[in-house]
Amino acid sequence: MKNTLREKMLAGEKTLGIFMELGTATSAECLGLGGMDYLIIDTEHGPFDPLAALDFIRAARLYNITPFARVQEISRSAILKLLDVGAQGLIIPCVNTVAEAETIVSCGKYMPMGQRGVANSAGSGFWYEDYATQGMPHYFEFSNRESMLIPQCETLGCLEHLEEIVAIEGIDGIFVGPYDLSTAMGIPGQFDKPEFQEALRHIQAVCAEAKKPSLIYAGTESAARADFAMGYDSVAYNMDAVLLIEACKAARRNILG
Repeated sequence: MKNTLREKMLAGEKTLGIFMELGTATSAECLGLGGMDYLIIDTEHGPFDPLAALDFIRAARLYNITPFARVQEISRSAILKLLDVGAQGLIIPCVNTVAEAETIVSCGKYMPMGQRGVANSAGSGFWYEDYATQGMPHYFEFSNRESMLIPQCETLGCLEHLEEIVAIEGIDGIFVGPYDLSTAMGIPGQFDKPEFQEALRHIQAVCAEAKKPSLIYAGTESAARADFAMGYDSVAYNMDAVLLIEACKAARRNILG
């Protein structure tokens, strides 16, 4: 299946996503109906496993919202299972070294780029999807191109080795986790600090130079607008649970005063 988020970003279109924490297929459908470009199923901080993710991914496809997932850890199982159930992009947390980024590619890309395990799984329609019926070389090439592997820059190690990590074939972009990154820099949540803003500009510039997309989380609309103004290609804006809470609080204020 074509990765429409990837196509939009390659075309220079700014895209908006959201973290999925509510954990139902219906919420995935609603996020698509709400016009989000992609959702990120959070298996790192959220309670979801690949079986739950499979249902969310199916629902996302119904309403043309690209299903991404954030993995638990850098491991073969964590990466392989979410790709096999159909995640079209993975956000990989806690990357510190070039070697770890190379492990991500090894686990998440098919040969000759990596060593992803081969199986006819739900993500490829058990090899009945059109792209999987044209021989293994085509299936490998298509899957490697359309499935995005995106390390999360949230550690000093990733920040220090960013140029090397972004240059790796098979690394398809960088996602900034501002809370963990600012904490690693000793200024937790102090996003207006000059040194933090400089780090954000550096990450965006490195990605732009490598012609790979830069993505970032933003907890407020003003932060999202600022990130786009800085040049980021995509913003994951908040999470579905928070938006539901805020909508209920606003409705109560507006109705009851």
